[in-house]
Amino acid sequence: MIAQHFVDAISLGSLYALAVLGIALILGVMKLINFAHGDLIMVGGYSMAALSPYPWPLLILGTLATTTLLALLMERTAFRPVRGASAATLLITSFTVSYLLQNIMSATLTSNARPVMMPMFVLELFKIGDVRIQKLGVVTVAVTILLVAALAMGLKWTSIGLHMRSAAEDFRMARLLGVRANRVIAVSFAISGFLAGTVSLIFLSQVGAVVPTTGISITLVAFVGTVVGGMGNLSAATAGGFLLGVMTVVFQIALPLELSPFRDAFVFTIVIAILLLRPQGLLQRHSRRQIL
Repeated sequence: MIAQHFVDAISLGSLYALAVLGIALILGVMKLINFAHGDLIMVGGYSMAALSPYPWPLLILGTLATTTLLALLMERTAFRPVRGASAATLLITSFTVSYLLQNIMSATLTSNARPVMMPMFVLELFKIGDVRIQKLGVVTVAVTILLVAALAMGLKWTSIGLHMRSAAEDFRMARLLGVRANRVIAVSFAISGFLAGTVSLIFLSQVGAVVPTTGISITLVAFVGTVVGGMGNLSAATAGGFLLGVMTVVFQIALPLELSPFRDAFVFTIVIAILLLRPQGLLQRHSRRQIL
């Protein structure tokens, strides 16, 4: 049973870490808390539903392309015109974009749940001893490790990664030194959209259906994970999301049956305690904002 719960905790923690990754990237580069990130996940779910009759490679590529292009469109039409505005204006803009996307989906596709179908072999279980492991859980962990490593190496070793790190440190100084702000932020949003599409593929495969408010719950959890780990630091925020997923599973198995419906209340009580002790985040070590 301990091994089974360990596998479940690693799988859920990886999903939350992946959700945090796209949010933390935009926060680190642009200092924007993008509440519309969850709606990218939701649109990815509708893309999966629309592409369900087609072969699964086309479904995956179509979903990732849809969320990436929508993130670029979101940046160009909604956030670029107000980039120099106050943090409150950017926050309100993100809320507006979020509600706009939800209402567009409700008006055009209704609010009824749309089934999302993935290949059955992804949902199959295999056993190692007495431990039952879902193939989707293995995929979740592997994809999270791969994307976190790829993003970290890209930020460290590529020119656009260097520009993104410079923008995260001091955006105004980076522009004075020749960093192209539009290009850096557009690439950041494209990566964020790609990550949202990846979360859609994994999360909606588990849920099995999509509605216009699908992305809200996982996005709120991801924001909490970002704060717990450390805002503005990509690796710390990702670790915070992973920790939140592990805590969720731990409380699910540790609480008595009559208290299990209040699992999230216990989790967020621990979150509040962490923030009281370390307001800057559990894993944040630097006084300056750093993307890595």
